[in-house]
Parts: sequence; C-alpha cells; structure tokens
Amino acid sequence: MPLPLYLLAMAVFAMGTSEFMLAGLLPDIASDLDVTVRTAGALTSAFAIGMIVGAPLVAATARNWPRRAGLVWFVLVFAAAHAVGAITTSFPILFATRVVAALANAGFLAVALTAAATLVPPDRKGRALAVLLSGTTVATIAGVPGGSVLGTLLGWRAAFWAVAALCLPATLGILKGIPAGRGEDEATGRPALRAELAQLTRPRLMLVMLLGALVNAATFGSLTFLAPVVTDSAGLGQLWISVALVLFGAGSFAGVTVAGRLADRRPGLVIAVGGPLLLIGWPALAVLADEPVALFILVFVQGALSFALGSTLIARVLYEAAGAPTMAGSYATAALNAGAAAGPVIAAAGLTTEAGTLGPLWASGLLVAVALLIAFPLLTAITAARSTEVPR
Repeated sequence: MPLPLYLLAMAVFAMGTSEFMLAGLLPDIASDLDVTVRTAGALTSAFAIGMIVGAPLVAATARNWPRRAGLVWFVLVFAAAHAVGAITTSFPILFATRVVAALANAGFLAVALTAAATLVPPDRKGRALAVLLSGTTVATIAGVPGGSVLGTLLGWRAAFWAVAALCLPATLGILKGIPAGRGEDEATGRPALRAELAQLTRPRLMLVMLLGALVNAATFGSLTFLAPVVTDSAGLGQLWISVALVLFGAGSFAGVTVAGRLADRRPGLVIAVGGPLLLIGWPALAVLADEPVALFILVFVQGALSFALGSTLIARVLYEAAGAPTMAGSYATAALNAGAAAGPVIAAAGLTTEAGTLGPLWASGLLVAVALLIAFPLLTAITAARSTEVPR
C-alpha cells in the first residue's frame, strides 16, 4: 500500500480519538461548564449530525480543490476547533466547535476516502479503505483510553489540546506524502455535480449505504453503552471499562485488516460468513455478560466481526459510487455516520426494556438481523462487480 495512505490514516486517528473520547469526558465537561450530563451529551449528537450533513455538503464545496490543499485545510480547521474548545468557558461555544470539527472531519473523510481509492488500482479499494479505517480502529485501542486517562489526570481541556497537537504531524505527513496540484484523475474530465448526485438514485448504491448504516448502528449502539455492561452485568470495577474498550479496538483492527484482504475479491464471503456470526455474537454477549472471561472474548470477537462486515459494506459503497469520483467518499462517510448517530439512540431505547443494561446488545442483534434479512436475498447483486467507467 502507498505511503500516503498511512499518512491519511494518521489524521483519521486524531479525528477518531476526538469522536470517541468524549464519552469518558462528559461528566467533567458538564461539571466545569455548569450543565447537566444529558445536556453535555448533545455534544456527541452534534458531532454525528454534523458528519452526516457535512459530508456531502463540504465534499460538493471542495470537489474542485486540489486534494492536498483540501486535506490540509480540513485538518487545520479541525485542530483550530479543538484549540478553541479547550479554552472556552461557554457551553454554546463548545457546542459550536464540535459542529465545526464535525464538518472538517466530514470533509476530510470524504476527500480522503476518494483519494485513497485513486491511490491504488481499481480492484484494491477494499484494502485501501482498510488502511484508512485502521486510523479509527487504532484510536479505539490507544487514542480513546489515552484521552480518557489524560482527562482524568489533567482535565478534559488537556484531552482537547492533545487532539489539536496530534493534527500537526498529520498535517506535515499530508504535505509530504500527497502530491501538490491536481492528479491525473483530477485534471481529466469529471462528471458534473448533478451527474454525481444522480448516482444516489441507483438502487444498488442506496442498498449498500443502508446496509453499512445498519451494521454501523449496531456497532456504535453497543459500544456506546458497553461501560454499564462491564460494571453492572459483569460486576467489574471502572478500570475494566478501559480493558473492554481496548479489546474491542484490537478486535476492530484485526477485523478491518483481514477484511481488507477479502473485501475486493470475496465480499460475498465476508458477508455470508461474517454476517451470521455477528448476528449470533450480540445475543451471546448479552447472555454471557455476567461471565468476565466470556465477556472479554466476545467483546474482541464482536469488534472484529463488526468492522470486518462494516468496512466491506463501505467498500461496496465506493465501488457502487464509481460514477461519482469526487462525491463517493462523502456517500460512504454519510452511511458510516448515519449509523453512528442512529445506533446509540436505538440502543438507549433498549435500556428502558426489561433487559436493562443488556438492552443495547439485544438491539444491536436486531439491527444486524434486519441488515441480513435485506442483504441475503440480494447478495449476488450487492457483491457484483461494478464498472469503474465514469459517466460524462
């Protein structure tokens, strides 16, 4: 894989750390800014919604920019938003910085996903996506626990400063690794924006976007409420929450790495094998949550299966959106974050059922079941080769 892919993954690591670390910082933010924890939780929703709305809007705005310039500006705006967030004493301003950061993150991912697909041969988009998403998975392994520890020791503002600092080497890496000016694929004729948006009327593209969103909703629904499963259901101390998160992150890294080698040539195999296993895994985790050893093993396995299946479906989005060379990344980003936004809401509803803290796990199983009921009758169509010819 080309070096620029890994440099892009470095920036994705910084952004993923910011997106996920907030869950551990909300009580401190609420106390410091004199708001309720529920109000502080709006920061998470603001970021997710900003990603969904921002991906296509910002990608459409930046589609004529040279890729390196666009990527650098998005990272610098992201860093600046965190610097302002670190010094403000106003919750509305902090809320605004999260929206700005989400827009910058959405723009970066939209451009980076498209750039990643053009850095490799057309039949290796899945592997390129796996490298890029490894930045997110490494964030769950190292960045999120690190941000949580830093916030505990030095306060939540220190975690924000750390994310801003992480953006600096990422910026230097992009400047060094991504060519200046326009690449051959950018300089040659592109379809009009209207033609690229018209790709969204293609049933297969909308189908894989829906499936990617459903699987990602299941993933983030359970991940968001994993802490009470560890402390209440398993009866373990607070320290074990970080252990569970690290295991989930390690599993996700393994899953996205293995799937990256299969997503291009054998996507049907990943879906046909990984889908049913993922479906079984969420109820199994709910049933065995009171057994710590089984809990941690299943957390790792579910992390691997979730990201293997999710990354494969998002790779299919890039294949199906080949006719939208500047907007394909934004469609993949929107699908990812639609799931990230809806999943916790659906999982929270599970908390109000008789299952209690295990409700989100059952909800995740239901989401995967819906995805598979849609996918299996149409598996051949979903995994069929897609021409990379771009309509003019």
